[in-house]
Amino acid sequence: MSTQSPVDLAPIPQVLWETVIPAGTHWSGVLRRGIALRIVDLEGGANLAALFYRHDDLLERYNMADTLKAQHTAHLTRGHALYSDMGRVMASITADTLGWHDPLGGVGDAALFARQYGVRRYQDERNAMVRNGRDSLLLELAKHGLGTRDLVANINFFSKLASDEEGALTFVPHHSPAGAAFDLRFEMNTLAAFSSAPHPFDPSSAYEPKPVKLIAYRAYATDAAVPADDPCRAACPENERGFVNTDRLFV
Repeated sequence: MSTQSPVDLAPIPQVLWETVIPAGTHWSGVLRRGIALRIVDLEGGANLAALFYRHDDLLERYNMADTLKAQHTAHLTRGHALYSDMGRVMASITADTLGWHDPLGGVGDAALFARQYGVRRYQDERNAMVRNGRDSLLLELAKHGLGTRDLVANINFFSKLASDEEGALTFVPHHSPAGAAFDLRFEMNTLAAFSSAPHPFDPSSAYEPKPVKLIAYRAYATDAAVPADDPCRAACPENERGFVNTDRLFV
């Protein structure tokens, strides 16, 4: 499918709340149907690993394979929907100044980060400790009764992997400039878990994670539905079916 080009973001009508995920840390929370997050790379070079679960039934969660094959894409940007493993649309990217977010690269674990950055523990380094993405996400999932078996393929917002003719993936440095942002609209009540640890494909030996800002606002009323001509809903027939499946949860 064709995707829309990056564009400037519209002004937020009314901010409900906002927070900053400090560099190399983590966050989780519940985003209700109709709420949107504007997610901002404050300094440039951020990576935001993300997992999504249906809050009303945590067994339903984001499915990378269905998201990509339904929309005939290997990256995410404006006009794309995020699918659950039940064929429903969990969230939609309604605006994006960057144009490319990585759904393929996974998340780094303690062994990878120790090899790449060395071991820097809290007892010695305090807030300068090295936090890996996998353990950070697990810490957030544990707050909601989830664990290792609930880890699924994540999205790496603000990051890009390039592919050569043989399919080998390479990290693209300096992809996201300071101020890059996108809007993520939630179509069902969703538990989101985020880590701002570096991308696992980032070849740099310097541990330099970046902070990310979350700004919440209401995109539409909880008892409403996304109209048929919405760019994400109308992007392809598969998305229309996914939105219908989601809407039936709220009839």
